[in-house]
Amino acid sequence: MKTLQDIEDQIIRLTTSIEVNYPELYATLDENPITIPSKAHPDMNITIMEDYLESLKQILKQYVKTHNKK
Repeated sequence: MKTLQDIEDQIIRLTTSIEVNYPELYATLDENPITIPSKAHPDMNITIMEDYLESLKQILKQYVKTHNKK
């Protein structure tokens, strides 16, 4: 079973990869509604963080699909 720390580590690795390999996409992550919490101090639990990680993966997958990098 994954721990919250494991998931956070995956998020950090993925966002770092996006920043290095797809800086144009990285710049838009702050603007994505999925990445903006709806509460001032949201609870960060495993389910929420897994959902966030999955959303990042889907954003990257869609970006790569529509912006074929040469």
